[in-house]
Amino acid sequence: MRACQGHPGFDHRHKPATDALCPLCEPILIVIVVAAIALLVLVVSAKPRSRKASGELSARKPLTPREQAMFFRLQSALPEHVILAQVAFSSLLTTRDRPTRSTFYRKVCDFVVCSKAFQVIAIVEIDDASHRGRAGQDARRDALLESAGYRVVRFPQVRISLMCGRR
Repeated sequence: MRACQGHPGFDHRHKPATDALCPLCEPILIVIVVAAIALLVLVVSAKPRSRKASGELSARKPLTPREQAMFFRLQSALPEHVILAQVAFSSLLTTRDRPTRSTFYRKVCDFVVCSKAFQVIAIVEIDDASHRGRAGQDARRDALLESAGYRVVRFPQVRISLMCGRR
């Protein structure tokens, strides 16, 4: 460490002949070191921590009323087929390419119509109020499924009363 070069208005005549800091520089250096340590602690503590679960869980129905109505209507109309509800795209699509996988990860289709041998015949989507303004997203979802050879059928605004057989 180099000796202090002097401060205006400070008498340096009594400074020892070593490389020690002058009495004005020592407190400044201590403040800088303490501030650097405090900043380091602040940065480390500001890192995102893993969230811990903190909330009550409650049960909910796996299908909305419109989806329930459509499920029963599909079962009734297609008795020789298997109807699966809320199927993850990852159950229908596969790839070795991670960027491609991220395009369908965590996506779910409303229904899959299968043969008794579980060969997919069609994918059925209900375009309810949650799909308003999402035509572009829906088109991309459909394109993913269609690129794998699936047929996608969309039903806009299905009314519950018609689906349940009530008139």
